[in-house]
Amino acid sequence: MESVLLARFGSGSGDRESGVNAAGGPGRLPVGARVSLVDVVALLVLALIVLVLFMDKPHVLPRSSEALNLAPVMLPLYATYSFLRMLAAFVLSLAFSLTAGYWAATSPAARRLILPGLDILQAVPILGFFPAAVFFFIRLFRGSPVGVEAAAVFLVFTSQAWNLAFSVYESLTTIPDDIQTAVRVSGLTGSGLWRRLLLPACVPRLVYNGMLSWAGGWYFLIASEIIAIGKRSYLLPGLGSYLGESIAQGRWDLAAAGVAALVAVIVLLHAFAWSPLDFWAQRFRYETSVASPPGRVPTVGSLLERAPLLRRAVIRAARAVGRTLAPSTAVSTHALTHAWTRRVLILAALVAAGGVLYGGVQMAEILCRPLPAEAALIPTALQASFLRLLAAYAISLAWTIPLACWISRSTRRASGLMPIVQILASLPATAFFPVIVVVVLRLRLSLNVAAVALVLTGMQWYLLFNLVAAARAMPEDLHELARASGAKGWLYLRRFFLPAALPGLLTGSITAWGGGWNALVLSESVTAGGRTYEVTGIGAMLDRATYVQGDLQMITLTILSMVVAVLLLNRLVWRPLYAWASYRCRLES
Repeated sequence: MESVLLARFGSGSGDRESGVNAAGGPGRLPVGARVSLVDVVALLVLALIVLVLFMDKPHVLPRSSEALNLAPVMLPLYATYSFLRMLAAFVLSLAFSLTAGYWAATSPAARRLILPGLDILQAVPILGFFPAAVFFFIRLFRGSPVGVEAAAVFLVFTSQAWNLAFSVYESLTTIPDDIQTAVRVSGLTGSGLWRRLLLPACVPRLVYNGMLSWAGGWYFLIASEIIAIGKRSYLLPGLGSYLGESIAQGRWDLAAAGVAALVAVIVLLHAFAWSPLDFWAQRFRYETSVASPPGRVPTVGSLLERAPLLRRAVIRAARAVGRTLAPSTAVSTHALTHAWTRRVLILAALVAAGGVLYGGVQMAEILCRPLPAEAALIPTALQASFLRLLAAYAISLAWTIPLACWISRSTRRASGLMPIVQILASLPATAFFPVIVVVVLRLRLSLNVAAVALVLTGMQWYLLFNLVAAARAMPEDLHELARASGAKGWLYLRRFFLPAALPGLLTGSITAWGGGWNALVLSESVTAGGRTYEVTGIGAMLDRATYVQGDLQMITLTILSMVVAVLLLNRLVWRPLYAWASYRCRLES
């Protein structure tokens, strides 16, 4: 955070930043520049937040009632709860992704274990983690609310981590050979290697995929804050549970208020976090010629320029955070390069393998019971779901590739359009599922159309964000060559954009299909207007087995069938394509 701010304000602003006034007094600004209107507004907003969140005791403790309070005045507090859960899950996801991505990129033996494991885990629907997560965390914390909170954070983690891990792996395996050679010759190792090469190589895709992971977390927010297993349910105060309860009760006015609060949180996050991070990440592009001009200065940067008091406070806070986190960050990243760390990771892998073996024994015991009649319908349901995923994937490709290609031709386009796309991607489409179903029914269309449309919401953003990230990472000399050769339209797409974006396209495809398998559960069985609408599919079967029947055997069978389908698809299609693309389409100078 400190480097983000100092990159914008730490240089080129001389006396203003150092706080040296005309009289030479250190640490002071001229009297007329000490406080501005923006400073006053920021202080008033901060005071309002403190007043709303902390001054009203019943407001601070909504857990005193088992039922969720749907009064709109509770929305700021619910937004804070949801944001903190998302933040905790994202921090865990970053730690996991850097470890797993680095180990997979540097160890062929680990790669053979980690990549298939990530493929399986990202494809197992979030509902599939519910029984184990709820049981484990609630038993661990002996039924306290902390256990339910930990389960919710873990479930959000499962919607964020895999995408970030794939982005780290892609970043580290596509570092140009000449840069790797220069690093080897210089003898750079340990924390210096991470600080000078590995982390900078990951930054652009981590920022873009971080936005996407947050969007995925918002997507499953309702499912994470209303945890239901059979007849037992756990409800956590937050925006997701507020939206879920409002829709379930048919209170569309309250649902609209919840969506407005969520949009406000998303816009604020984009303005004060993702936009500055995106601006900062542009410096880590690989360039072999004169760098392209920077994008539009973030809104928060413009505001801070006009708020001397706020700017100094934020920079001091960022420096304090940087001084606090820098030692631990250096130690933790340096630890990944130690030989003993590999032994620890191998030990952890063996423990995980033991857990998998134990789970396999339990699964075998479950599967050895007499199978229900519904189990015979699994192949047909799996085929129907696969066709929906294929249709949604084709539709996603049809509009994301041209749009990403168009964006790649202009920094100004990316600066103007991507904030809108990021906000749209972060809106939890699950909140609008009932509306989509009602519209499809009124138009007298097949429910399969609604199912494909709903699956599309879980796939398309993975493709677009990865394609745009790859496009933004294109060196400026490629753009100069395209302009010099007059390449436009199909020629530019085929000769310049697709070769540079192909690794990102394949990473986006892998994660998009994982998101699609997850979205099936929420897309093939939707409740609207007091009725439940279903189509034939593996997601509807899993939803019914989890929410209605509480049938552990059917849950196991449906998830196992999805895992087998994902393994076959990745083994036969995505992995060979990715290996070819990472070799043929690596950017070299």
